[in-house]
Amino acid sequence: MNIVITGANRGLGYELTLAAAQRGHKVIAGIRSSQPGGKLLELIDLFPGQIGAVQLDVCNEETIARLAERLLAERQTVDAVINNAGILLGRGVAIEEMPMEDIVGSFEINLFGPMMVIKHLLPLMTDGALRAVLNISSEAGSLTHAYGGDYPYAISKTAINMLSKQLKEYVKERGIRVYAIHPGWIKTDMGGEKAPGDPAESARSIIDILEMKTEIDPECFFINVKGEPMPI
Repeated sequence: MNIVITGANRGLGYELTLAAAQRGHKVIAGIRSSQPGGKLLELIDLFPGQIGAVQLDVCNEETIARLAERLLAERQTVDAVINNAGILLGRGVAIEEMPMEDIVGSFEINLFGPMMVIKHLLPLMTDGALRAVLNISSEAGSLTHAYGGDYPYAISKTAINMLSKQLKEYVKERGIRVYAIHPGWIKTDMGGEKAPGDPAESARSIIDILEMKTEIDPECFFINVKGEPMPI
């Protein structure tokens, strides 16, 4: 598979890139900077020819469009998109004290970014069940389990769930799978050190979903890494 992963330089995005490469997939690793560094650069060297880092800032539509134009010029198709890039702002801040820029910034990265990625890369996807769009969501986006906090993050994740449902209906005739996936509470910069989950394990399970190794109810669109339905 030719897989585009956003936010690929750290956290869950890095682990997704590693897991996909280990299984022989080609990864277009989207990062905000113009050049890869750190662990991602080491990973590129470890899997020569399998991982290519590209500047893909989900807040900058020009970088997304440029990638799509390059792939089209090279006659490359996209088999899967994993919209992983995300941000958590305003944690623990009461609504009365919430800076509106935290709300706007969260929607720019957690919702508008994935929308722009889908806008430009969906035309490069061929039809069929092996094709997929996986949007990394969160249990915080569940209306059923809504809690009075983390407003920017939770509301933007509810929105990405809605986008996933709409897209699932939109591409249904093409056979493309679409899921919003709760990766679990995992040890990343966002999840923190107290998180019980392992991002590498979560990433492997998400690649299992991508490879259709996980049994999922065809009606489901908001799921956990085991393919089980999440409360909407």
